[in-house]
Amino acid sequence: MPGLNFDNYQRNQYLASKGFSQAKATSTGTTIVGCKFQNGVVIAADTRATAGDIVADKNCEKLHRLAPRIWCAGAGTAADTEMVTQLIASNLELHSLYENRKPRVITAMTLLKQHLFKYQGHLGAYLIVAGTDPTGAHLTSVQAHGSTDVGEYLSLGSGSLAAMAVLETNWKPDMTREEAMQLCSDAILLGIWNDLGSGSNVDLCVMEIGKDANLYRNYMTPNVRIAKERSYKFARGTTAVLQTSVRDLLDVEETVIPFGQKDSDAMEIEA
Repeated sequence: MPGLNFDNYQRNQYLASKGFSQAKATSTGTTIVGCKFQNGVVIAADTRATAGDIVADKNCEKLHRLAPRIWCAGAGTAADTEMVTQLIASNLELHSLYENRKPRVITAMTLLKQHLFKYQGHLGAYLIVAGTDPTGAHLTSVQAHGSTDVGEYLSLGSGSLAAMAVLETNWKPDMTREEAMQLCSDAILLGIWNDLGSGSNVDLCVMEIGKDANLYRNYMTPNVRIAKERSYKFARGTTAVLQTSVRDLLDVEETVIPFGQKDSDAMEIEA
């Protein structure tokens, strides 16, 4: 039936009455993108991991392997994206062995969305899932609540608006492999320069039809620390001592007892 549906509101009210708290969106820092090209798909991510306003890791891996030809980029809580993708990769391998065929991208996306939907957003994993299978190249995204999108180009994370500006401007159908790699790199760079939660390097993964995925770790390193123009080490005595004051707070008199002496009165300490 057309119109508004309040089933989710009623569900949330019921869960709240049972003591479950509402899932709250947490601001996390990441820029991840993906785009399709003529013979495959490319995904890319920055490498900064944050803990509040602290940079916890400058070279974090945000591209996760689900299968030899299926990879995903993760935004959100680092531990959630890592553990969820490992679990789904394991289940995908078992499913592939049971069916005796190479895994499909739609299978990986379905396993992810069904798993995340159960937790109603309490698992902070926002993923761009991409890969190739016998049906072609595919690019999808999975939100923490289990909703999905399919597109020719996608971006997620706190730097997604900056990255989407590049994708919207420069993406075109039937791009070459090199053009797609350059486009995704440029999109991540714009997230790095314009989003405080994104930074450091660019990781890239290229999946071509009929070939296993190629991961380009630190494909671009725009934030290499350069040598300082001068040394800031100063010789001792550079700063003048204007005044020296020493105060004896405790006057102690000691008597050293030779080894083996048992006279308990041999040591006298006076304060």
